Amino acid sequence: MENSNLEPKKASFEILPLSKSLPFFCKWLVILGFVSLLVGSASAFFLVSLEKVSQLRESNLWIVYFLPFAGFIIGWFYFYYGKNVSKGNNLLLEEIHSPTSIIPIRMAPFVFLGTLVTHLFGGSAGREGTAVQMGGSIAHQLVRFLPMTIKEQQTLIILGISAGFASVFGTPLAATIFAIEVIRIGSYRLRLIFPVFLTAYIAHWVCLFWGVSHSHYPKIPFDFSGTIFLCLVVLGIVSGWVAKLFSVSLHKLSELFQRWILFAPMRPVIGGVILVLFFLLGLDASFLGLGLPTLQLSFVNLLPPETVLLKFLVTIITIGSGFKGGEVTPLFFIGASLGNLFGYFDPSHLILFVGIGFISVFAGATNTPLACAIMGMELFGWECGIFFILTTGLAYISSGHTSIYRSQIIGKTKPFSRVSDFGKKISELKK
Repeated sequence: MENSNLEPKKASFEILPLSKSLPFFCKWLVILGFVSLLVGSASAFFLVSLEKVSQLRESNLWIVYFLPFAGFIIGWFYFYYGKNVSKGNNLLLEEIHSPTSIIPIRMAPFVFLGTLVTHLFGGSAGREGTAVQMGGSIAHQLVRFLPMTIKEQQTLIILGISAGFASVFGTPLAATIFAIEVIRIGSYRLRLIFPVFLTAYIAHWVCLFWGVSHSHYPKIPFDFSGTIFLCLVVLGIVSGWVAKLFSVSLHKLSELFQRWILFAPMRPVIGGVILVLFFLLGLDASFLGLGLPTLQLSFVNLLPPETVLLKFLVTIITIGSGFKGGEVTPLFFIGASLGNLFGYFDPSHLILFVGIGFISVFAGATNTPLACAIMGMELFGWECGIFFILTTGLAYISSGHTSIYRSQIIGKTKPFSRVSDFGKKISELKK
């Protein structure tokens, strides 16, 4: 459906006379509450459903053998009924960059059901993408009922992104920065920080109101030495390299599936067959789904060295072949297991290395270093905040101009990267 309200009128959140500012403020207060309530409730329902299907798979591992069939169902529905929403998070970013139409409301149920099916049958995917897509599509539906300027429509999507992220991870501060940082690399829409934070915070509490809790992680105590500092610098840089490899591999594999398998519904079938073969060859069930138990275990025990590689492979095969779900929780897993490797050299600081890897690989893959540093503070405590800022910044720089989101625009070129990339989308960069 084409949007008939695309003519610019007034910029959202501009300074208005008192006679106009009060109605403007009341209007947006209602909008913020509405978006927070709907998205927070949708995320709560999604998290409960995701836990149920994960428990069902864990108690009936034979269901993994039907993963190729599940892939066909997902691929078939998206091919025939969801082509214009198959871009996922990239569609949200494109509508923020250049609004052309209302995001179809079917994006929400499609990604919701697609993610549940992926997890039920053992695909390695996350939950951030699902929550963000549900949030953005639900919030954008208000354009159908209220006259809005282009800037206000963009604001709606950003509010939905923050609400989805905050309610699914329980980190409203990080969600606020993520929503305004992810749009353009190196650029921030700071004028939106108050309404975005308010939306994220309320959505988070709505999710808690429904009795849905979030994962809890250990607090990381502050400790400093020259050896620790050197390890963190190396870990930050390597995290960026791993994030870059993940993004490039994911996009390359997706392109190969599209080039070699012309009938789209068969792509996740082939991906599912590969994953089932991995399972038959001895892949541990802990690599299926979110992998939260192993993620939690990585803070206290040394994991097998191949853990990071195995999760890396099963995730890019799952998502690259067309299964639905986010990349963030698998990136947490990959980052945590990468940090866990540093525990072999210094076991006494295992918890610090795991926490650093947890947020730094995510920072490099999404180009959101500040949001990831704040997420570290919310999850692991504020004592090591300076370490989080250091390593997420290093990961951001060393990942170069790559991203899991191909519609991100480079608003500021990174050090040691091509200046000529400025203003381009990730998808437009030279190979």
